[in-house]
Amino acid sequence: MQINMILNGKKITDEINPDLLLIDFVRNHGCYSVKRGCETSNCGLCTVFMDGKPVLSCSVLAARADGHVVDTLEGLQEEAAEFGAFIADQGADQCGFCNPGMVMNAIALFREHPCPSDEEIKEYLAGNLCRCSGYEGQLRAIHAFMEYKKQGGTV
Repeated sequence: MQINMILNGKKITDEINPDLLLIDFVRNHGCYSVKRGCETSNCGLCTVFMDGKPVLSCSVLAARADGHVVDTLEGLQEEAAEFGAFIADQGADQCGFCNPGMVMNAIALFREHPCPSDEEIKEYLAGNLCRCSGYEGQLRAIHAFMEYKKQGGTV
């Protein structure tokens, strides 16, 4: 079957098998920030935006993305780089494997809640498995980033 989508700002038309997962589709198109971590939709490593909303690409058939806009971390480099510096500053990027999913969900958080409460932050982090940390570094990074934004920092 043929599908069309906008992937990271570029129109893509491709012939796919009906059972192809979105994670495999985006990786086949060079988006290697999207990773497989659990195969059960529990780790957040495969998070992409579909029409601006975070989805787990390991749980979405590529055919479902037909006619939609899909963004990965590769397509959000400017937005991601600014927050990523705060992750690194707080030592929350230990092995780095979970960072793309973590950053994607943080971007979604900031887009939906510019000044999130601790509960909202924890809700967004809950879907991201980090095997290296206790999430304290990520929490500190989010708080530091929010303070930076309050002081006039811009993306």
